Amino acid sequence: MTAASPAGARRLSLLLVTDLAYEARGRRYCDEDIFLGSRLRETFDVALCHPRDAAALLEGFDTVLIRNSGPVLHYREAYDAFCSRAGELRTPVYNPLGGRGDMAGKEYLVDMSRTGFPVIPTVDRAADLPELPDVPRYVIKPKLGADSVGLRFVTAAEAAAELGRAAEGSLLVQPLIDFRHEVSFYFVDDDFQYALYAPDPERRWVLEPYAASAADLEFARRFIAWNSLTHGIQRVDACRTADGALLLVELEDLNPYLSLDRVGEEVREAFVARLKTSIASLPR
Repeated sequence: MTAASPAGARRLSLLLVTDLAYEARGRRYCDEDIFLGSRLRETFDVALCHPRDAAALLEGFDTVLIRNSGPVLHYREAYDAFCSRAGELRTPVYNPLGGRGDMAGKEYLVDMSRTGFPVIPTVDRAADLPELPDVPRYVIKPKLGADSVGLRFVTAAEAAAELGRAAEGSLLVQPLIDFRHEVSFYFVDDDFQYALYAPDPERRWVLEPYAASAADLEFARRFIAWNSLTHGIQRVDACRTADGALLLVELEDLNPYLSLDRVGEEVREAFVARLKTSIASLPR
């Protein structure tokens, strides 16, 4: 699975897990991973595989890189098999599989809401619905969802009914809040790379470069520090409320889409270089 460089040094082999056929609203996952694969191949021996095939193929690779592999909800059994097999072989996985954010489900939003983190208020039990702000509509979604899978807008009564019917603790409810825009902060390891925002709240993935302030980065870094991943790509998604405050929407730490087509060449090149360095330094 490995080859020698012209200088004779052994190159690390990298299994890039991606679903090039996955269709996401407003984004082309495949283009991003084709680009990343081509650039990573400059430094590593790279092979691409579908997430359903990863468990069977990872033996012999130095590292596995999980990229735009789609919501785990669509292939839960295969993902669990991959995690188990990676553990057996002690194959380094990037991002490491101990993430506490979306990688582990959205339970962290409930926990953070209870402990006073700046997140959108979140509950997972009908008895706790009165703790949420009184608004006309609420958002309900599965804890193990991603990419808006299963997300719906409901009334308070409908939210209570849904929580009553669902398996205990399987759903989240949040108020549908008014916000100015959504903004995402992108990190490699602990290093901030760039930020993008959606000026129009109705067009989430029409993104533009965003000049993050010191206060913005302090907000984002609080969640990076909380997650305590030693390596990896993380995306901190937030919304700016009508009064100017930032609230966490989600902490994506498994396979965050990077929107690299929305940043300038200099930023994109710096991101690729930092990612290569991070992968190469992953403990083995």
